Amino acid sequence: MGALEYIGAFGGSFLLAWLLTAWVRRLALKTGIVDRPDADPTRKIHRQPVPELGGLAIFLTTAAGVGFFSIVNDQLLGGYLLPKHLIGVLLAGAVIMFGGYLDDRYHLGARQQILFPIIAAAIVIVSGISVDYISNPFGDAIRLDTIQFTVFTWNDAPYSITLWSDFFVFVWLMGMMYTTKFLDGLDGLAIGVGSIGALIVFFLSLTFEVGQPETALLALLFAGAGIGFLMMNFNPARIFLGEGGSVFVGFWLGVLAIISGAKIATALLIMGIPILDVIWVIVRRVFFEKTSATRADRKHLHFRLLDIGFSQRQAVVFLYVLTATFGLTSLLLTGKAKVMSLVVLVAVMVVLGAAVVMQYRKRRATNDE
Repeated sequence: MGALEYIGAFGGSFLLAWLLTAWVRRLALKTGIVDRPDADPTRKIHRQPVPELGGLAIFLTTAAGVGFFSIVNDQLLGGYLLPKHLIGVLLAGAVIMFGGYLDDRYHLGARQQILFPIIAAAIVIVSGISVDYISNPFGDAIRLDTIQFTVFTWNDAPYSITLWSDFFVFVWLMGMMYTTKFLDGLDGLAIGVGSIGALIVFFLSLTFEVGQPETALLALLFAGAGIGFLMMNFNPARIFLGEGGSVFVGFWLGVLAIISGAKIATALLIMGIPILDVIWVIVRRVFFEKTSATRADRKHLHFRLLDIGFSQRQAVVFLYVLTATFGLTSLLLTGKAKVMSLVVLVAVMVVLGAAVVMQYRKRRATNDE
């Protein structure tokens, strides 16, 4: 594909998502699927009911783009991507959307919510998307395909279980889905970070070292859909992602990281701040507060930024800049240098977290006087 074709794909995805977002918003209002601030006044920071289901517009747009560039304009197939891969990813996305609809409408518990991401991750594995090895800048690659056995054969194609690869894909996708789910606390945050991540993957996939135009196109279609949705989701938001949308953002980024050749370090640099925030929140809840890991609170980094005086827009843009900064390093660095960037990312998160907590305590002490 040439530059004009990529621009057309992005523009078409952006426009369709913008139009579908307006339609989904009217649908959510008509059916009463809205997020009411009085349902959880300790965490919810919007003042008026806001329609949910927004992720449906992103999913439908991305699915339409995948369908167009697979059937009408054959740009996604013929290379390393097979029809079963794309069908599996879209079917998994549909499962996420269905689970998100049920949660937005009936407010499912944590045990019911997790069922749909589990099914989605399993569908991706069954579709044949896998990781044979993970690059190791300090030595030989880490092989994940050493234990494999065929379950059945269909149409002369074997369907196998590759133990460590399948386990890695499952854990990776679940981690990415729940990272963006927990990240979705401020207007435009989750989809903005996800769109920046997709654009980074787009440019990375077009580099000479990677050379995967199919992955680049999948990333660009999602980025266009995400930014089109962001037009109505940035503060003050007129529509929310909803459960399905917040999970789908992480799902798509997780899949992109796998099919681009297990670019796990790249994905970790893009999503590093949210991932580290989620890890810390889980550790704090389970080991220090002795509560459930899924119990909601206002102690995520993005809420802490509000507590120390950031506005919603300032907090979101600040996290956009961090995401873009570390994401861009993945385009410039390779091997051991990329690992060092991950170390720097962890250090930045520790310093940022400490600074935010100290400022928060200082403000509380001042207010108590």
